[in-house]
Amino acid sequence: MWGWFKKKIGGDPASDPPAAIIALPEKQNEAEPIQASTDALSEPEAHADAQTRSPAVAPPLTGDEKRNWLDKLKSGLAVTRNKLGLNVLFAGKLDEDTLEQLESQLLMADCGMPATQHLLDDLRKRWKQAGGEGDPRAMLVDALTDLLKPLEQLFPERVEKPFVVMIAGVNGAGKTTSIGKLAKHLQQSGASVLLAAGDTFRAAAREQLAIWGERNNVTVVQQAGGDPAAVMFDAVNAGKARGIDVVMCDTAGRLPTQLHLMDELKKAKRVIGKAMDGAPHETLLVLDGTTGQNALMQVKAFDEALQLTGLIMTKLDGSAKGGVICAIAKERPVPLRFIGVGEGIDDLRPFSAREFAEAMV
Repeated sequence: MWGWFKKKIGGDPASDPPAAIIALPEKQNEAEPIQASTDALSEPEAHADAQTRSPAVAPPLTGDEKRNWLDKLKSGLAVTRNKLGLNVLFAGKLDEDTLEQLESQLLMADCGMPATQHLLDDLRKRWKQAGGEGDPRAMLVDALTDLLKPLEQLFPERVEKPFVVMIAGVNGAGKTTSIGKLAKHLQQSGASVLLAAGDTFRAAAREQLAIWGERNNVTVVQQAGGDPAAVMFDAVNAGKARGIDVVMCDTAGRLPTQLHLMDELKKAKRVIGKAMDGAPHETLLVLDGTTGQNALMQVKAFDEALQLTGLIMTKLDGSAKGGVICAIAKERPVPLRFIGVGEGIDDLRPFSAREFAEAMV
C-alpha cells in the first residue's frame, strides 16, 4: 500500500514559499543523460502522519460539488445527446425501426461500428428479457455503463516512491494543462508532486508548466533546449532525493505518424527506467474530446509505441462527441483515468462509467 503523507495545500500566498524552478545545465551527451547536481535537492521534504491511499483518490466531492460536476458533464455532452435525439427516438417501443435509427445516431456520435453493434445487440437482449416492457432509455444507460465499465480504473496502489507518470499526446490536446490539473488533484489526495518539463523544444510549454507549478506550489525541473529524456532522468532522481510522492513528466506534442518523434518518446521512457527500476509506473495519453474517431487512432498508435496504462480525455465541454469513448472501450480498452469538462483547475475528475452514461443519454 502506498504510504502517503499529509502536505499543506493552498494557504496564504504571502506566507507560502513560491514554487521552485530548477534550471538544469545543457546536456552534452543526449544518448546518456547526466544526472544533475542535486545538492540543493538532497534534503527530503518534511512529511507528517503517513496515510494509506491510492495516488489518484482525492477527497470525495460534497453534495454541491457533486451536483456542479454532474451539471458540467451533462452540459459538455450536450452535442452527443443532440446527435442521439433520444427524446423523439424512445417515444414509443424499442422495435427494429427504432434500433435502426439509433444505429445511425450512435455512428454520428462517433461510437464506431463495433461499439454500436454491441449496444444494439445488448438493447435487444434487455428488451426481450423485460418482455417488451420498460424504459428503453434506462436500458441504454445500463448497456453503456456495462460497455464503459472496464475503462473505470484509478491509478493502481503502489509502494514505489516516487510514483513516476509519463504523459504524452498530440499538439493541442491539452496535455500541459491536464498535468497542472492532475497535480492539483494529486495534492488533494495528500501527495507531494514534482513536474518535469520534458517539452524542451517549445519555450511556451516550459513557461506554461512553470505557471501551473506556481499555482499549485509545485517544483518544476526544466532545461532550455537539449535532450528531453535527460530532463526526465534528472527529475526522477530529484524526486528520489527529496522524497517526492509523484513525479510527472511532460513530453513534446507529436503526431503518431511522425515516426522519428515517436522513437524519441520510446527513448524517453527507456531513460526514465534507467533512473528508476520499473518506472514509469503510469504512461498516460491525453486525448482531445473534439477529435472524434481520430482519438481512437491515437490510442492505437501510442499504445503500440508506449504500452499505455491510461488515458485522459479533455475538452468534453465544447463540440466533443463523447461516443468515441464507447469506441475505445470496445476496440482498445485502455483505462480512462480522468476526463476534463472545463478550464478550471478542478475540472478534471476520475472517470465514472455510470455518470458518463447518464450524462450522454
